[in-house]
Amino acid sequence: MPKFYDKVDVLKKPGWLKIRLHRTPEWGEVRQIVEKHNLHTICSSGRCPNQAECWSRRTATFMILGDICTRGCRFCATKTGRPLAPDAEEPRQVAESVALMKLRYVVVTSVTRDDLPDGGAAHWAATVEAIRAQNPDAVIELLIPDLDARPDLLEVIVASKPDIIGHNIETVERLTPVVRSRAKYHTSLETLRCLNRQGVVTKSGLMVGLDESDDEVLQTLHDLRDAGVRIVTLGQYLRPTLEHYPVAAYITPEKFEWYKLRALEMGFSYCASAPLVRSSYMAEEALRSVKSL
Repeated sequence: MPKFYDKVDVLKKPGWLKIRLHRTPEWGEVRQIVEKHNLHTICSSGRCPNQAECWSRRTATFMILGDICTRGCRFCATKTGRPLAPDAEEPRQVAESVALMKLRYVVVTSVTRDDLPDGGAAHWAATVEAIRAQNPDAVIELLIPDLDARPDLLEVIVASKPDIIGHNIETVERLTPVVRSRAKYHTSLETLRCLNRQGVVTKSGLMVGLDESDDEVLQTLHDLRDAGVRIVTLGQYLRPTLEHYPVAAYITPEKFEWYKLRALEMGFSYCASAPLVRSSYMAEEALRSVKSL
């Protein structure tokens, strides 16, 4: 990845970004299974700060369709380039991994595959169907790319009947052309709107600390709610390397709580908002809150 920014972050990480470990027996068991069988989760490869907490609740996130993305967003550490063809055995392997890890709640995400005619939609559907066949009691959440907001492709994924589908808006409209790659703010909104029209429980998330204003964050939340999104997450952007977009500010826990209150006032069913929150954080609780309505 080329160096977009030569400026080194001068901000010191505050104490509230310190990760608290949740090393329960359940976490230990999941970790042992992952290591013994060389299973791939974005929890490990993405160095998620909530890995221990989620694994303790029998929740984990898998990444499908390879590890090379066709886009090059400036906040993301995922490799960019020409991906390999999808592995036809991957849906079965993911389903077997879910069973092996005894997961109650499984999240599936992927790189963006603009090189594929269907953007990987059929592979997504096959993965959901395989997980469901082997793990009928597991809750399945997807975090999908925008698929250019094509209804025909989104319908393929919806037809596989996941419990929830998320797509992250990532940042405010003004910063989207700078921070994201080919992705467009209104395409992301249309993707979510299309899913909502098909009766899907939808979810989205955004990072803060990229030089957005409070008004811009509130406008983004309003746009997401207007698109039918019911669950939203907000977390602190952390720069993966010095070649990525710099952190403009570390947002305080108090401000995150303020964002949460504003989101709930707008009508979101659930909002997770804190410095270390990531897309799948407390996913099971979020879905439960929606289904209780």
